[in-house]
Amino acid sequence: MASAHGSGRTSVVVTGGSGFIGRAVVRAFRARGVPVTVVDRVPFPEDLDGVRVVTGDLREAAVREEAVTAETAGIVHLAALTSVLKSVELPEDTFADNVLVTQELLELARRREVPKFLLASTNAVIGDVGTATITPDLPLRPLTPYGATKAACEMLLSGYAGAYGMTTCALRFTNVYGPGMSHKDSFVPRMMRAALSGTGVKVYGDGRQRRDLVHVDDVVGAILSAFDSGYSGRAIVGAGRSVSVLEMVEAVREVTGAELPVEHVDAPAGEMPAVVVDVSASAATIGYQPSVSLVDGLATAWKYFSGLDRPNATP
Repeated sequence: MASAHGSGRTSVVVTGGSGFIGRAVVRAFRARGVPVTVVDRVPFPEDLDGVRVVTGDLREAAVREEAVTAETAGIVHLAALTSVLKSVELPEDTFADNVLVTQELLELARRREVPKFLLASTNAVIGDVGTATITPDLPLRPLTPYGATKAACEMLLSGYAGAYGMTTCALRFTNVYGPGMSHKDSFVPRMMRAALSGTGVKVYGDGRQRRDLVHVDDVVGAILSAFDSGYSGRAIVGAGRSVSVLEMVEAVREVTGAELPVEHVDAPAGEMPAVVVDVSASAATIGYQPSVSLVDGLATAWKYFSGLDRPNATP
């Protein structure tokens, strides 16, 4: 990777680098030979050369200032409170973790002349568009504190790009899945655990609601492409193909050979009828094109989850 602005800046800061997506991003930058600083509340679980670890809370100035230095070529900001339900219960915490931390990091990046800032965002900034297709130019109408905080972060990035010439890009991820997500409670891990234990899964409503599932390898590819592209703005990172919840269950049955019986339960309030995204603009803006099919992607997740059963297996 060429050093940014020819200034000898070579390293990348990955916030939330100990998380599911973060660990994959760190490994990808290291595979390029790029030094990485991980900053996370949770210690980094892998022993990798070229990785500096700052363990602490990004709300604290000392933690941020230890992470972002004169060598930092860019920040990949993945750390956030990401639970929609938790954001409804804890709106102030969500604001502090998401908006205040992002503002402080942007300001530190400006002061230290860090040229690039990437943000993990969400299509929840758009709100509920029913079954319509989500494109990057729809108006921001978030319906939860989580969606609102990410919309606010996107505006902050836009302001810093406009005023200070920083390259800032908000990547709106859909539902990310893949190996390494053992601690998550989203639908793919729930199905994997049910397949392992021979139990069934609960499905909200009729199971016809549609979702876009994007494999973690495609997400990592999008982050690297966006980092290289020099594009400021926003880009949707998804599979670009939506499947119903029942189709997901069927795909997991195919991959695992498990029966995976389904129990239909009442959908909670606010359950979206569909998440259908158009990723075609992302090819033009950040050079992103998803390549992992759902069955292939679920097979990598199944291999990972079934390996966790072995004694001595590391999560």
